[in-house]
Amino acid sequence: MVVSRRTLLQAVTTAGVAGAVGLGQSALAAPASAASAPGDVVGKVTVGYQGWFACAGDGAPINGWWHWAQNWGQTPSAANKAIVAWPDVRDYPTTYRTAFGDLGNGRPASLFSSYDQSTVDVHFRWMKQYGIDTAALQRFNPTGGEGPTRDAMAGKVRSAAESQGVKFYVMYDVSDWTTMQTDIKADWTNKMRGHTSSSAYARQNGKPVVCVWGFGFDDAQRPFTPDACLDVVNWFKAQGCYVIGGVPTWWRTGDRDSRPGFSGVYHAFDMLSPWMVGRIGTIADADNFYNVATVPDLAECSAHGIDYQPCVLPGGVGDRQRAHGDFMWRQFYNMGRAGVPNVYISMFDEYNEGNQIAKTAESQAWVPTGSGFLALDEDGTACSSDYYLRLTGDGGRMLKGQIALTATRPTPPTVAGGDTTAPTAPGNVRVTGKTGTTVTLAWAVSTDNIGVTNHRIRRITGDAATPIGTADADATSFTVTGLSPSTSYTFDVQALDAAGNVSPPSNRVTATTTAGSTTDNLALNRPTAESGHTQNYSSANAVDGDPGTYWESTNHSFPQWLQVDLGSATGVGRIVLALPPADAWATRTQTIAVQASADGASFSTLRSATACTFDPAAGNTTTLPLPAGTTTRHLRLVFTANTGWPAGQVSEFRVFGA
Repeated sequence: MVVSRRTLLQAVTTAGVAGAVGLGQSALAAPASAASAPGDVVGKVTVGYQGWFACAGDGAPINGWWHWAQNWGQTPSAANKAIVAWPDVRDYPTTYRTAFGDLGNGRPASLFSSYDQSTVDVHFRWMKQYGIDTAALQRFNPTGGEGPTRDAMAGKVRSAAESQGVKFYVMYDVSDWTTMQTDIKADWTNKMRGHTSSSAYARQNGKPVVCVWGFGFDDAQRPFTPDACLDVVNWFKAQGCYVIGGVPTWWRTGDRDSRPGFSGVYHAFDMLSPWMVGRIGTIADADNFYNVATVPDLAECSAHGIDYQPCVLPGGVGDRQRAHGDFMWRQFYNMGRAGVPNVYISMFDEYNEGNQIAKTAESQAWVPTGSGFLALDEDGTACSSDYYLRLTGDGGRMLKGQIALTATRPTPPTVAGGDTTAPTAPGNVRVTGKTGTTVTLAWAVSTDNIGVTNHRIRRITGDAATPIGTADADATSFTVTGLSPSTSYTFDVQALDAAGNVSPPSNRVTATTTAGSTTDNLALNRPTAESGHTQNYSSANAVDGDPGTYWESTNHSFPQWLQVDLGSATGVGRIVLALPPADAWATRTQTIAVQASADGASFSTLRSATACTFDPAAGNTTTLPLPAGTTTRHLRLVFTANTGWPAGQVSEFRVFGA
């Protein structure tokens, strides 16, 4: 488990932070100063994005309550928590029930998982909505047990950034990474560099952006020598990268939190971003840092042709630093009057330290009872859950010259006239019909102060509630499709209004589908396994019922395999495989064998390796008949060749009965 930066740094002396100066509101903005022309980081607002929260049951390789709990193997509770602020989860399609007490308003205390693509999509939609330009994806040592989950998160961030029109880049944190000097080069070459082909990957001065955070800090977690650090910086620059350094606060003077002898390292970066969390906590601190750090730092960078990206932080919720936005706005104002053209927001989703700008519980009505968490109204001023996103948007507009420079915060803590009343829960949810692959639900209408706009149908698995369909505002029934025969499912329903308010969940109902037939796809939405996948093309895509999504194995590494679990020993007669029905998919032949297993561990061959042709003109499908009388639980496809691409590829893995 990675220790947070703030925990490590807040004890470092802030000597020199004294004698704050008073500032008048009539100050004028200085001309923006940067060594480079505007790009994806210069002249932009960047947020640090952790993306490191997982929940039991979300499918993440980390397999636990990653960063939500001290003990990841146990459900988060008031006695097992690793966060100091509670997120507002009303916008998330999928959440996971915790062992905290219910919220103050009686709703269950649930949390999101960063591993769900829908969560990352929500976060990047917020970034776009609130004027955030770029996200710096935090990447800690990926060679240990957290590596596979972090690898997957990079693909999820890429997908969300592309869909929302937000830029992203990789930000390496070298804390506790003893073999960093070698590993970081291999990780970039073999994994992260591949993401620079994305249209959403940030570029500055025509070069892909990469950041290394932690060089020069005077602590035991980053004991690297100047030569080792300079080697890494120069290596990235030789790869054609624009390299940002996340450096100590006192990098320029080389003392306090900075090791001596690192001046050459600091001046080798293309951009410097000095750390600030734990250094300031009041408006007076922020004003003093304007004099002792911001202005001289900017001058030093300008003199050496280095771009400057200082931190702006909202303050810790639990530390009562926020002053209903005045603390954060003072920092924006100080950056504006210094002429700083771009900032780094620390952080977007850092609920562990409480300095997140993402939506947060606005009052005790939205905090678990007995948790001890404070809400955004901790100082007595009501703030909407999105207040610090809105504040960030206005701060960015001020730095870009789109609104006037002002020391008076223009962002109201709450939005006047906003609808905050959620609909009532749909009543009397019940099962009115079922087949081998469908369940039909019905419910009583919901009410709302303005009006219900639609209904969300969710499937419940353990503590997870996953949206599986949407019904119109006036609908009172819905048929869930794509289910497996003879399988038990649990569902509930929520109502939504135009303001995005979501009702409490309805009562839950459970139904068992009937026995299947030879026309039912037995693999639809069943659990999958794989030898590996590239980017975000995971094995789940092959059983989701959508021919437009697909699984693609690790490239250039045959043999590869794709596996489905039918849930129990089942009679099977044929497999139908498909590729996306798109013109861009040229005809190709894949060599595929079929194996079967009762336990998912020991497999026998049902069909030896066969050349299977996929022709877009003929539907891009192929059928694999299975031996008569075949009964199995697990089916595995083994790929050893593909004439169209150096990997196994399947958009739909369909299995039918005997």
